[in-house]
Amino acid sequence: MNRKKFALVFLCMLLVFVLGQFAGIRVFVEGRDNRERGQDAFGRFADSRGEAKLLVKIKEEATKRRVEPVDAVVDRVWQAIPGYNGLEVDVESTYQKARLQPEGLEIEYMYKEIKPKVHLDDLGAHPIYRGNPNKPMVALMINVAWGNEYIMPMLDTLDESKVKATFFFDGSWLKKNVDLGLEIQKRGHQLENHAYSHPNMSELDDSRARLEISKTKDVLKEKLGADNRWFAPPSGDFDDRTVRLAAEQGLKTVLWTLDTIDWRKPPADTIVNRIASKVEPGSLILMHPTASSRDALKGMIQVIRKKGLNLGTVEETLSPNRVSVPGS
Repeated sequence: MNRKKFALVFLCMLLVFVLGQFAGIRVFVEGRDNRERGQDAFGRFADSRGEAKLLVKIKEEATKRRVEPVDAVVDRVWQAIPGYNGLEVDVESTYQKARLQPEGLEIEYMYKEIKPKVHLDDLGAHPIYRGNPNKPMVALMINVAWGNEYIMPMLDTLDESKVKATFFFDGSWLKKNVDLGLEIQKRGHQLENHAYSHPNMSELDDSRARLEISKTKDVLKEKLGADNRWFAPPSGDFDDRTVRLAAEQGLKTVLWTLDTIDWRKPPADTIVNRIASKVEPGSLILMHPTASSRDALKGMIQVIRKKGLNLGTVEETLSPNRVSVPGS
């Protein structure tokens, strides 16, 4: 009996010891888990505070960097002037990118454009002489009714300089010179309307004026598959009625800011100097396929770029789109 009692007491003591040890381990483990959970919660709190500060910083900087859009207007001198998109920081995109960067790196701000409230299309039928003066872009307007022998050298210079121009075709010329028209199109240039037979538009009755525009519009579509949006009246001759009749066919009347006067056959350096002294943001530069413009073209492009100006088509220059968007 004594031996059995002893064994029973021993087993009870062993059981108490084991249970005690288990309880201690559990308390230790639970304590450690609680400490780790507390540390995780603190880390998340610290992270959230850091990200909140980051978001506040981005929003404050966004206010400083915002550029307001410019509405299109009808100017007393320049007539219709297109608008220009504004610029603002894309707060959400900037924040999402910045929060994943290692701490200490400079924030890379992402941007989006802000459209103006008033667009060129809202102004009605008015002639256009220039792009928006806030947009650092100019366009070369090449009116073509003759000068075939100068077209290929000018195209080669444009290619070498990586410039796209806008060619305004006399419809009767295009009908006889489809291959040249196709070559200009193949090089990626914009193709537009210069009436059909180079008339003084203001001297025509409504029926003939409409026909001059529509015939060239049809030739552009039939021979080149090109839809056109812009009309350059021959010799710059037009009146309010011309502008209205063009608008009825979906075309805006565009003239020029600067004239090379290349038809007078000036020396190339005379043209280059004229452009260098007068070109500015939004300028539309008139030229023709002539020996003077052929020889001056490369120099013209160089002096335009030296002024920090981009060269684009008429469509690009008169659009409200910004020339470049930081961070895009």
